[in-house]
Amino acid sequence: MRAFASRWWPRTLRGRLSLVALTTATILMVILTVAFNTVVRRHLQHQADDELRTRAAAVAATVVTDGSRVRVLETPGEELLDTNVWIYSGGRLLEKPSSATATSPLTRAAGRLVARGARTCVTVHSHDQVRMCSRPVPGGKGAAVVTALDLSPYRGSADTMLFASLALDAAMLACTYALTRLAVGRALRPVRSMTEHATQWSAVASQERFGAVTRPTELAQLGGSLDALLDRIRALLRHEQQLTQELSHELRNPLARIIAELDWWGARPRSDADTKATHAAIADAAQSMRTICDTLLDEARDSAATAPGTADVLPVLHRLVDRLGPTKVGVEVVVTACDARLSAGVPDALLERIVSPLLDNALRHARTRVEILARARPGSVRVEVGDDGPGVPASFAAQLFQPGRRADPEDGHGGAGLGLPLARRLARSAGGEVDHDGRHTSGATFVVTLPTG
Repeated sequence: MRAFASRWWPRTLRGRLSLVALTTATILMVILTVAFNTVVRRHLQHQADDELRTRAAAVAATVVTDGSRVRVLETPGEELLDTNVWIYSGGRLLEKPSSATATSPLTRAAGRLVARGARTCVTVHSHDQVRMCSRPVPGGKGAAVVTALDLSPYRGSADTMLFASLALDAAMLACTYALTRLAVGRALRPVRSMTEHATQWSAVASQERFGAVTRPTELAQLGGSLDALLDRIRALLRHEQQLTQELSHELRNPLARIIAELDWWGARPRSDADTKATHAAIADAAQSMRTICDTLLDEARDSAATAPGTADVLPVLHRLVDRLGPTKVGVEVVVTACDARLSAGVPDALLERIVSPLLDNALRHARTRVEILARARPGSVRVEVGDDGPGVPASFAAQLFQPGRRADPEDGHGGAGLGLPLARRLARSAGGEVDHDGRHTSGATFVVTLPTG
């Protein structure tokens, strides 16, 4: 049964809504048709009863009950009045229709009506349905008149009304189904268009979004969900492209170093000391490649797992500072905010991963103070991380956000030169930016700009 239902159940939303509308209209039409035809049949029966009572009253006026006898006066048009009429005096039959016998079903039914002794009507099923009504003659000492009427014309009218109402129902249901499919199709046309656009835009990482067009509330909510999905797809594509570029760029140098060492070692016979030096150089380059791969892949995995959300900026910054533990001797970290309720349109974890490399970099180069300042800007949040260190050399400013670049590789500090590029990549994936503020002549200041929450 379930397999049969699933087979015939429409697969499209348009078909399902049309079927639901058709089913609902069918149930309503059946109820209305039954009620209408019941009312019509009762009305026709009341008409037949009224006609029978009128004829009975006319016949009763011809019955005379003076004295001890009950007799029927002869009147003009008597043959019309006597049609399907039975006249009784007590239980004795005085007159009957010429077509009826004393033992016919209609005569017996008339006798039973008279025996009841009250005005009443019944339907007798003989060859055809016949309606019979009895009327006692006023002051008639048990005299009564019974009239009969063939219900075939009334039944024919009722059947005609039934067939007409069924035909009208069928026409109405056909129109309902057709109009419902048309209306649902037109209503779902924007959804189909949005689906096609979403598929097309996601394939080419388009900048187009559904929020730029005014739509009904339901479609606006759907458009917002599709926009968020497109943003995630675009961010993931950017992550993949950036990761590929960074891996290609970062791995090129240690790989070239390994090739150069092998070429140099194989150019002519080398001593054991030369061989050991070559092995050490190759191992160092391989370890550097491993570090670069682990760092980039870990950051890419973490950033790809982030979901849309909001973060309270000040608590996140305080939490970052609290996690630092013992800082460099003589270095103070200060966190200030223009508004304690400042929020950014990124999750807490993403905000931490963006600011953390900048804070580590500031602590690495600061002499006495690191300051983190958060403030609001129209439509965005600005977080400044500054130190009072030597600052960024002017000759290195253009390479500051290139992966693997360091201003002074021999400064004694660890790191692969990936912190600033990763912070910028994460910020851009959320619609923000990380820049170096070159206006500060003492120390270095990096600015994080993120959308408001």
